Amino acid sequence: MPDDGGDRAKSVDTGRGIPRSKVGNILHSDPNMSSTIHDNDDFSIRNSSASAVAPGSFDSNRLSCEGSPMTMSPWNNTTSSNKSPWNPFDENLSQNGLIGSLVREEGHIYSLAATKDLLYTGSDSKNIRVWKNLKEFSGFKSSSGLVKAIIILGEKIFTGHQDGKIRVWKVSPKNPSVHKRSGTLPTLKDIFKSSIKPSNYIQVRNHRTALWIKHSDAVSCLSFNEDNTLLYSASWDRSFKVWRISDSKCLGSVSAHDDAVNSIVASSEAMVFTGSADGTVKVWKREQHGKTTKHNMLQTLLKQECAVTALAVNPSGSVLYCGSSDGVVNFWEREKQLAHGGVLKGHKLAVLCLAAAGNLLFSGSADKSICVWRREGSIHMCLSVLTGHTGPVKCLAVEEDREQSKDGDQRWVVYSGSLDKSIKVWSVSELAPDVNQMAVMPQQQMPDEEPAPSDGIDGAGGNI
Repeated sequence: MPDDGGDRAKSVDTGRGIPRSKVGNILHSDPNMSSTIHDNDDFSIRNSSASAVAPGSFDSNRLSCEGSPMTMSPWNNTTSSNKSPWNPFDENLSQNGLIGSLVREEGHIYSLAATKDLLYTGSDSKNIRVWKNLKEFSGFKSSSGLVKAIIILGEKIFTGHQDGKIRVWKVSPKNPSVHKRSGTLPTLKDIFKSSIKPSNYIQVRNHRTALWIKHSDAVSCLSFNEDNTLLYSASWDRSFKVWRISDSKCLGSVSAHDDAVNSIVASSEAMVFTGSADGTVKVWKREQHGKTTKHNMLQTLLKQECAVTALAVNPSGSVLYCGSSDGVVNFWEREKQLAHGGVLKGHKLAVLCLAAAGNLLFSGSADKSICVWRREGSIHMCLSVLTGHTGPVKCLAVEEDREQSKDGDQRWVVYSGSLDKSIKVWSVSELAPDVNQMAVMPQQQMPDEEPAPSDGIDGAGGNI
C-alpha cells in the first residue's frame, strides 16, 4: 500500500501574496487567500456580463520573452481540439485579441474546461458555472469545497475539490441545462468495503491514518489517459491515484513526491508525468500485472529549488512542458528520449497554468499575463502577450475556432480564468505577429545549462 505523509512545503511568494502551487488544467487553490464565499444557490444572470473589448489590448512592450534550450512547462492538461461555436470573430480584428469577458462577482476562478459549445468554470464559491455563447447558461452547486479541477468526458463532468473529494456530475438528457451529481470517488460502497480491513489504512499527515483509496488533502489536478478509460487524480497529500471510469473503482495509489503534487498528465504509451511543490518532475510507466495496475517510476526529469506548478503535453504527445514558480517554462522532447529541449522565459512572476493546442503553448502567470508561444521544431517563439486580467491567471483552456481565415491560418479560442473573478475569451492565430510586434521581440532561445536530473529532493516549493 502507498505511504503518504508530511506537511506541505511553505508557499512561495509571487510578489502578490499568492502562494505557489501546482496547476495545471490544471487547477489549483490558494489556501492563504481570504475570499467571500457565497452559498446562494441562485443561478440567475443578474450578476453576469459579457463585454466586448477592443482587440490588440496587449502591450507589445511587454514581449520580453527569452528562451534557452534548457528549461520547460497540465492540467492542466492537454486541451481538446473541438471546434468552438463561440464565433463572434471579426476578420477586421488583429491576429490576437480579446473577444469578451465573463464576470459574475462571486469568487476567484480556479478551474475551467471547455467542450462543444459550453464552458464550465469553478471557483472558491463552491459553484460550477456553465456558459454558452458568452452568456451564463446554467450552474450547479457542490457542498465539497473550492473547485480546483474540472475535466469532461462525454456527458460526465468530474470535479476535484479542496476537501479531497472527486465529484461526478451528469448532464440531463432531457434538459442540457440541468446537471445532477451521479457519484463520488471513491464510492461509498468501496469506502465501506475497504474500511473493514486494517491493511487498507495508511499513515498520512499529522500522524493520522486514512484509507488508501481516499485523498487526505486537496485534489489539485485531474487527467484522462489516452483512451479515456482511466482517470488520474493528483493531490496535496503527495500522491496520485488512478480510477477506472467504467465502475469508479480505485485501481491504485502512488506515493509520488516529497511534497504536494501540483499537476499530473497521462500521455500515450502508458506514460504519466507528475510535477510537485518539491521541485521535481517525474516520469511513470503504467503496467498491468494480472488484475493489478502498477506504476513504476522511470526517471526524474527535473530537480530544482522552486515549485513545479503546471504540466502540459502537446496534442501529438511529442513535447512535455513544465511551468514553475520562478516564472519559466521548461520542455522535454519525447522523440529524443525526453532530452531537455530548452527554457522559455516570458513571465516576471510564477507560471500558474499551461495549455497546449496545435503548435501553440499558452502560459498563464501570477504577473496577470498570458504568453502565446509557437513551436517550430525545437524552437519556440513568443508570438504575443495577452493582457487584461487584473489578477493572477489561474487556469486556461483552448478550443479550435470554427472560423478559419481564407489563407488557411489556424485560429484558436482561448479561455483564461483569474483570481480577479473573471473569465476572458481570446482569439489567437498561429501566424506570426505583425512587423511592428516583431520589432520589439528579443531572441527567444539561447544556450543554457541543462538542469541536472536527480532522484533526490533538496528544495522546497509551494502548492497551487
